[in-house]
Amino acid sequence: MTELTHPLATVPRGELVARAEADPHRPRFHFVSPGGWLNDPNGVCQWDGTYHLFYQYNPEGAFHHRILWGHAVSTDLVHWEDVPVALEPGSGPADPDRDGCWSGVLVNDGGRPTLVYSGRHGEHELPCVAVGSPDLLSWSKAPENPVIAAPPAGVDITAYRDHCVWREGEKWRQLVGSGIRGRGGTAFLYESADLRSWDYVGPLFIGDASGDPEATDWTGTMWECVDLFRAGTGTLGGPGGQGEDALVFSAWNDGDTCHPLYWTGRYSGDTFEPAALHRLDYGGRYFYAPQSFQDESGRRIMFGWLQEGRPEETSVEAGWSGVMSLPRVTTLAADGTLSFAPVPELEQLRSGHVSLPGRVLVGAGTPVKTGISGNQLDMELELQLSAGSVVRLGLLGSEDGREETVVELALDADGSSGMLRLDRSRSSLSAEEEGLDTEPREGPVTMPEGRVSLRVLVDRSAVEIFANGKPLTARAYPVLDGGNVSLGAVAGSARLLSFDTWTMGEIFGGGSRVLFP
Repeated sequence: MTELTHPLATVPRGELVARAEADPHRPRFHFVSPGGWLNDPNGVCQWDGTYHLFYQYNPEGAFHHRILWGHAVSTDLVHWEDVPVALEPGSGPADPDRDGCWSGVLVNDGGRPTLVYSGRHGEHELPCVAVGSPDLLSWSKAPENPVIAAPPAGVDITAYRDHCVWREGEKWRQLVGSGIRGRGGTAFLYESADLRSWDYVGPLFIGDASGDPEATDWTGTMWECVDLFRAGTGTLGGPGGQGEDALVFSAWNDGDTCHPLYWTGRYSGDTFEPAALHRLDYGGRYFYAPQSFQDESGRRIMFGWLQEGRPEETSVEAGWSGVMSLPRVTTLAADGTLSFAPVPELEQLRSGHVSLPGRVLVGAGTPVKTGISGNQLDMELELQLSAGSVVRLGLLGSEDGREETVVELALDADGSSGMLRLDRSRSSLSAEEEGLDTEPREGPVTMPEGRVSLRVLVDRSAVEIFANGKPLTARAYPVLDGGNVSLGAVAGSARLLSFDTWTMGEIFGGGSRVLFP
């Protein structure tokens, strides 16, 4: 039997992959690790035509401990191949990453792939660098690590980690996520000529942590996984260009992962001038630590981490934890906010197309079964809601109706304000016994003339919803068979203009996957 070296390592390493693959809640067309733990996306990029997805990884078990960088590659953003681990913690007592290689990014340093990541040593993290081979499959850590010796002097910080790095003129610039105790989250700005020697510039922008920590737009006491990019045209920090800059971060508070948010505004010089704060995903922590990159066609692609909604002990026994989101194309909407959609490459997984005829939905109290069923589905609906109407789309419904996860669209009485909701109160009969999270999720959606384009992707326990470009991501763990889909208006009336559904295939074929290292 494999030696178990951590209190939570109750499953022998040799059993992790088999247990993970046997779990009926494990997604089949989202990326998941071969077994063990997965969290933040890291170093996402396209290099010489190949997409690379690095991620926080623990192959010892489904718990967060002594993190490595897992690595997978793809030619189409859909089908992924596992390749050996990119980064492992150092083995020496003085190594700056001896306790974990935490989150970071990949940059192109004059043709050399270079990782900037947080090395964990004891209870602290500091920036480190590693240089890769041309195929990005082997990595050498810089002897200068850590490349920043300490957080800014004289600042009482809450935490200090995670990186955003970009080239601006003849210099490199870097943001490190942090927080100033008693004030709020921030990102510290640095500058370098060579990615090794960094000069501290100052805080790019400081949030306000004095609000209600339960609010869905509270900015936290620390900003994790900061990501700054030009959402419109032009280059970040460059002259001209149209649109907004976006400063994305995940609000954190004393160990609690809260939710992803973003500021729109304008980055110039050494500061960011915010215009408005927005929620990035209405699912909150179910789309956490997002990271984006610009691919070779010019699209901005974003990944996020879907946390589990079940207790850690359940995930440990299942042999796996954590799901990577489907890759999302990120664009600037007409109202100046970000809009999201799954990459079109995912459509190659579709089969078994079913199209339902358009009709008028009249509030009758209970949505009816559509005849569609499955737990790996891609659904596209076009709807037009009348003022005061509420439409419900039921997912993962059991035959007897005792289980169902419900997507709800509502338009207020004067037709001026729309809302997207997810009701998971009946998503699993075992919710109370197993301690599952079934809290509702919701957020506003603009519905011009009541029109809504709704996209729902269900992949076993992973649910990603897009309503007029606004996402809501969550998890659900039904225990009964069925997977039935229902639809109806429960108040007012709405027109169903179109309803197309496909069964989605699997992205990992063949035999069992292999744990690395």
